[in-house]
Amino acid sequence: GLFTVHSIIKNHGGFIHVTSQVGEGTTFEIYLPSAASHDTHQEPTPEPPMPRGNNENILVVDDESGIREITKEILTAHGYQVMTANDGTEAMVLFAQHHGEVNLVLTDLRMPYMDGVAVIRALKKIDPSIRIIASSGSADHYLAEQHDLHAFLEKPYTASTLLNTIHSVLQK
Repeated sequence: GLFTVHSIIKNHGGFIHVTSQVGEGTTFEIYLPSAASHDTHQEPTPEPPMPRGNNENILVVDDESGIREITKEILTAHGYQVMTANDGTEAMVLFAQHHGEVNLVLTDLRMPYMDGVAVIRALKKIDPSIRIIASSGSADHYLAEQHDLHAFLEKPYTASTLLNTIHSVLQK
């Protein structure tokens, strides 16, 4: 949904302005740079094919339902099995129930109740070899470096970045 729209607009150099009035609704205004003149027509460069999974089990942990759902859709469409948790506590329950089955955990760092850093510490106590990718805003990149993670995804990220990062981590 909105996460994907935001990523597409940002990748094209644009932005979204949102206004909301109680009882009246929400307005989304999308601003994009003007197109180049028709004289400079270039053929678009084809995107390389995105890597596909091989039914690996991925646990996605994020308190934002939109991000959780679009991430699940992308991963499922590209050959992964996905479990989702809306906070760290739920993630730990799922991980314990499916211990030995989870190949990779993708966790947000900023969540209520049990944040991503606490999730990472708890997961590593249970399974020191678990592959973990953290995601958050750029200001949180230092947290990923402190916890010996396999990768860090800065939000917002594209489907291509997500899939390439997961593929790379699973190959390690």
